Amino acid sequence: MAVNRKRKFTVKELADEFNVSARTILRDLQELSELGVPLYSEVGPHGGYRVLKERNLPPISFTEDEAVSIFFAIHALRHYVFIPFEAEFSSALNKFYYFMPEDIRSRIDEMKNRVDFVTPTRQVKSPFLLLLLEAAIHQNVIRIEYESREGALSREIQPIGVYARNGFWYCPAYCFVRRDFRVFRCDRIVSATSSASKPMDLQHVHLDNRKSFLRAEQPCVDFYVELSGEGVQRCDTELWTAPRLHVRKDGTGWLDGSVPESDIPFFAKFFVGLGNDVIVKNPPELIDHVKQILLNIMDKYA
Repeated sequence: MAVNRKRKFTVKELADEFNVSARTILRDLQELSELGVPLYSEVGPHGGYRVLKERNLPPISFTEDEAVSIFFAIHALRHYVFIPFEAEFSSALNKFYYFMPEDIRSRIDEMKNRVDFVTPTRQVKSPFLLLLLEAAIHQNVIRIEYESREGALSREIQPIGVYARNGFWYCPAYCFVRRDFRVFRCDRIVSATSSASKPMDLQHVHLDNRKSFLRAEQPCVDFYVELSGEGVQRCDTELWTAPRLHVRKDGTGWLDGSVPESDIPFFAKFFVGLGNDVIVKNPPELIDHVKQILLNIMDKYA
């Protein structure tokens, strides 16, 4: 860890820092080199050692439980066909597993079929995740070709990050055409290239506070929905209902809150799917959308 922190160092500096002999330091440096730390030595009056930039991390000691927890945290990502560091993910998992002591590997083998973090396996491709993530980190603008519900779009965006939900990857970003924040589904991005456009200063915007920016300028409506006991159970499995779901002592409940007007079609389809386990009370726009969906279904079976 000490040599990784230093850009350049000499044997004498390390010997003085750790209060050991130069011979001990030389022996330790040799051992580090054999472990895979890429040390580069320079001779001469201003010489010394340096660690190459493309370096491996130094050995780190983990407890058995720490090692197992890290393995399964990485192992859970296998449900995603695409992740930002796809090749590195597989390599890291293999290294982490095969360099563990045999007894810990045996424990992991026993646990593989006993614990899981279930995520729907999607077959859609999201090949630009790393480019989107790098653009978010370095505050770069990229040009994308995007397949939306309205058709093919060309946009210049400045991503603020990427996140996964229910097996899909999403990229909230500032859209220079809409002059506002939008969320793009990554599998609908058919091409992405770097742009020379001047980026905005979005260092203060990140995934934790994205919702306040995504909805800051969108008109919203309040809604209220009554739920049966089964309706409560079905809503309890949805991520978006968590802050809006309320349950009574008898097991029934309700949903309320404020949502963007643009999301009304989504909520209408969701509530129609709950059938008799839901009654939409407000707003009138949501009720009208539910009625229209039901009428369209009736027409199909007329």
